[in-house]
Amino acid sequence: MQTDDVLTIEADELGELRSPVMLIALTGLFDIGGAATTALDEFAPADAAVTVAEIDPDPFYDFTQQRPQVEIEDGDIRVIRWPENKFDVVRGSGDRDLVVLVGVEPHLAWPSYSACIAEVADRLGCEAVVTVGSAAEPVPHTRTPLVTGSTTDAGLAQRLGIGQPSYQGVTGVVGVIQADLTARGLPAVSLRVGVPHYLMSAEHPQAVAALQTHLGHVLGVPAPDVGHLADDIERWRGLHDEVVAGDVQLQLYVKMLEQEYDKRAEAAIPSADDLGAQFEEFLKEQRDDGPAGT
Repeated sequence: MQTDDVLTIEADELGELRSPVMLIALTGLFDIGGAATTALDEFAPADAAVTVAEIDPDPFYDFTQQRPQVEIEDGDIRVIRWPENKFDVVRGSGDRDLVVLVGVEPHLAWPSYSACIAEVADRLGCEAVVTVGSAAEPVPHTRTPLVTGSTTDAGLAQRLGIGQPSYQGVTGVVGVIQADLTARGLPAVSLRVGVPHYLMSAEHPQAVAALQTHLGHVLGVPAPDVGHLADDIERWRGLHDEVVAGDVQLQLYVKMLEQEYDKRAEAAIPSADDLGAQFEEFLKEQRDDGPAGT
């Protein structure tokens, strides 16, 4: 399958972007509680974003699993909504422009899907790609969620003080995208926020706020105002407290997680500000050295 068969790009009139970075969040395995996609949605608000590319869903989904939606428009027109993978450009975000993909994890043809992402990144001159995810982890709901990062680029990992993936085993499409981008010479970073696994798939707006704040610092762009999340954070914290209060064993487990969290928080984890400064320095060196892969 060729990317031209499934990818539509309309960026001829877009003009040159300022130090663009692509952000990706996909519903599915890497989006527990919808924290990642919710966080990125607000980096590309409808009134500020311009859609410049789209991936045709037909070859990538089993529609018995990811079913299209029927909607009524103007009172009587039935419209089918298929899974969307749109690339939106947001200008005027600090010192750089953003290319944002909030999409749906595909079931099929992962290499072709990844090639579409790489093609858009290349056409728009993206200097790096940041995938954003949320995962079920042994973390307490009573603490601010930690955002951790990794990259397959050894130099970037050393510069940012983050890890390189050491996991071996089955992976999701994000792992495929990361490996593909690295092979193409495009720096790729994965940022992940932990969501308490004992809350199952409950919403966790505190994780959304943590991701947005972290991304804003690292990228050097204004983060969405998380103030509007305050009520949701308080409401969901109350619901989470009720779940724990009804189970003595779970209360003990959460206390243990709190102790472990506090120890981790004291470790030498780079701050978002430190990561942001090092990330920008790395990209500057990349620009000085010429296009990736040359």
